[in-house]
Amino acid sequence: MSDASAGAGRSQEFESVLSGSDTSVASFDTHARTPVERAQHFLHSSPAAVPLIVLMASLAVFGLLIGGKFFSAFSMTLILQQVAIVGIVGAAQTLVILTAGIDLSVGAIMVLSSVVMGQFTFRYGLPPSLSILCGFGVGALCGWINGALVAYMRLPPFIVTLGMWQIVLATNFLYSANETIRAQDIEAQAPILQFFGNAFRLGGAVFTYGVIAMVLLVAVLWYVLNHTAWGRHLYAIGDDPDAAVLSGVRVDRMLISVYVLAGLICSLAGWAMIGRIGSVSPTAGQFTNIESITAVVIGGISLFGGRGSILGMLFGALIVGVFSLGLRLIGTDPQWTYLLIGALIITAVAIDQWIRKVAG
Repeated sequence: MSDASAGAGRSQEFESVLSGSDTSVASFDTHARTPVERAQHFLHSSPAAVPLIVLMASLAVFGLLIGGKFFSAFSMTLILQQVAIVGIVGAAQTLVILTAGIDLSVGAIMVLSSVVMGQFTFRYGLPPSLSILCGFGVGALCGWINGALVAYMRLPPFIVTLGMWQIVLATNFLYSANETIRAQDIEAQAPILQFFGNAFRLGGAVFTYGVIAMVLLVAVLWYVLNHTAWGRHLYAIGDDPDAAVLSGVRVDRMLISVYVLAGLICSLAGWAMIGRIGSVSPTAGQFTNIESITAVVIGGISLFGGRGSILGMLFGALIVGVFSLGLRLIGTDPQWTYLLIGALIITAVAIDQWIRKVAG
């Protein structure tokens, strides 16, 4: 073929494109989404929807099995009281997991902070308010160490917090000599340590200040995560840390701030735990780290980071509380609670993978 004829052919092709007669031009795929695809995209954009649906379904099922007793104001607020500590620690865990990390030391930091609050008051004679501040300082220090090792030394969060869990746990027992400060002594000499255990009634409902602290904490963190630059940076780090760096996010400083804040929240949980159980016990809350991860996972927060809502964590904690109370009222073996919660964890992770694969 000559150059002239080839040029004429290209000219005709170009003209056909301009006139719209060339059917080979690519077009956007405008096919209607199937119901399944719409559900996938909705769940991707609303990660708290799945745990909310599960929570509503759980309440409905146990309501049918147990009757009106389950829906009494006392029973509903009892669930809130039972999950208050896990909900507070779960808030700390949520912040870390959103950065694609994990913190196995949250439960140990919580207990050590409570022990410091009690020991500084009764062993050293410090004013209770100052002892509480010292407990918060210990939580912040532990969080800073975690954050510095992860951010500056690039150590895996799992390994760092696993080691910190063992160190803090041992420190807790060595420092306290495994002694419990009795509730009677606290009530007589330092009642402020039991502040979050105080309750007030609204009709038949009984609320503790620990429940109020959990709700307020989740509300504040929800606003911070969704309406501040700090929250957007946190999600960006969890989604893609390299892209976050290119966008101007100071990843190292952000990670340290996340772990320090998590440590402070764990100290708040330690103070609330004193109010919940009445005493300062070095053996309390040993499984809170696992329970917080359970609430986060069931709450639809991705373990891969960058996606999830702290409201979902709260719903996840409430689901565990509903199952625990519901099965106890039915009179079943407590092991059924662990069995069903384990199944929920696996299902939640499977749903997260399904959503990320199709709609991510």
